[in-house]
Amino acid sequence: MPSRYLSFRCSVPWLLLLLQALFLSWAFFALTGADEIYFSSSFYTVFQDVNHMVIFGFGFFLMVLRRYGYSSTGFNFLLIVLGVQCSVLVEDLLHLLRIQYGGDGVGSLARAVMSMTAVVISAGAVLGKANPVQLIVMSLLELIIFHVSRCINSTYLQVEEQLTVLHVHLFGAYFGLAVTSRFPEPPPGLDKNRSTPKSELFSVLGTVFVWVFWPSFNSILAESKQQAVLSTCLALAVSAVAAFMLSALTSKDGKFRMAHIHSAVLAGGITVSYPAEIQHPWIAMILGLLGSVISVLGSHCLQRCFNPPLKLQDTSGVHFTFGLPAVLGAVAAVVLHVVEEVIIKQWSDLSSLGYLIFFEVAAFCQTISTALITGLITGIILNIKLLKAVHVSKYFDDQFYWEFPHLSVGF
Repeated sequence: MPSRYLSFRCSVPWLLLLLQALFLSWAFFALTGADEIYFSSSFYTVFQDVNHMVIFGFGFFLMVLRRYGYSSTGFNFLLIVLGVQCSVLVEDLLHLLRIQYGGDGVGSLARAVMSMTAVVISAGAVLGKANPVQLIVMSLLELIIFHVSRCINSTYLQVEEQLTVLHVHLFGAYFGLAVTSRFPEPPPGLDKNRSTPKSELFSVLGTVFVWVFWPSFNSILAESKQQAVLSTCLALAVSAVAAFMLSALTSKDGKFRMAHIHSAVLAGGITVSYPAEIQHPWIAMILGLLGSVISVLGSHCLQRCFNPPLKLQDTSGVHFTFGLPAVLGAVAAVVLHVVEEVIIKQWSDLSSLGYLIFFEVAAFCQTISTALITGLITGIILNIKLLKAVHVSKYFDDQFYWEFPHLSVGF
């Protein structure tokens, strides 16, 4: 057996054991239970929706490569169960340092699962190129940096605590793009990064699950939960209709393309994630339409004009699936805030209004810049010899990590 196969046996199990021992020790000495807080059955139902969305939905969402199905779902599950524990630990540590308010048991767990969305999105950008050790290191670093970014937004830029979590799509997309830019490009003749009808079908199944549970994701931390659910459902419905319409219009033969449906139907939910508590349903519907438009057009422009010069290989298309709709949602939140204050509430103190707008724009810019800068640094760290980067000839191949005897007839 080649030495590279044995190297993972010598590194991955011991790394997992070390991390689990650390999390267990922290839980024993520091974490409090959930018996002292109010825990409603309705909250548990919504929490389970978010759980299904992140674990099952995104697990199948990433099954787009024909020879990387085991790794897509298996590594996604491993990163989530590790990352949730790490996220709770980091949030509790920030509370002890008096940087961030303390978690409330189950509420902290919900924020941890939501934070893992950033890691899952970033993993989609490096899908097939990073080995398990690299993915684990990337996940831990990204979670720590994301929590620090949240603290900056809430402490210095006056963003509400629950809204800082909803920057997760923005952060995850651009962090992942920065990381994947540091990985070598696969050789032109390598065809393992293609999809098949079977792999695309599983991927769309994950998309449907994510689509169904997205209202719970947007509303679990919202103050006006019913308004958030209504806005998200309408935006998702419009973006799905627009995805089919635009797919037929932009394809050469007028047929639907599964790649468009795979990405654009989610754009509405991402676009209204940050401004989820929209008072007027028609605004949410317009945002859903614009999100789908920017996702479909972005898939054409970015893959042909933007990615090749920058040598970016965004495996799962996280930029136009999550990044661009998240940017649109952040900009829409600022515009809606200005309209609400000036027209509806008739705000007369324009200098004070400009002060508030400055903080909202600053939080948006801080999130993107932090994601890009730290993502580049993380990408450099992941390619050091200690982490045993995979050779480009082994990209997008399950057989390098899994017992996969039926590879020839697999995905």
